[in-house]
Amino acid sequence: MNNIWQLQDAKSKFSEVVERALSQGAQIVTRRGKKAVVVLPFAEYERLTQQNGSPTQFLLASPLADSEISLERDPDMPREIEA
Repeated sequence: MNNIWQLQDAKSKFSEVVERALSQGAQIVTRRGKKAVVVLPFAEYERLTQQNGSPTQFLLASPLADSEISLERDPDMPREIEA
């Protein structure tokens, strides 16, 4: 089961590329001998692009969450710069 298509073949057999993506997984299309794009089922695209929570939740889930890093901002005013 080959999942790599040359661009001209993928264009002429696009329905087959789509069917194989749905039944067998991602299909790779090459252009000028180099991998260029991937055709994959929409559900897989959604899974790969969904956001898993807020940045705060991400940081709290980090292995460094219980470390002694100070995340408080320094209340001092910034230094003055001559114009």
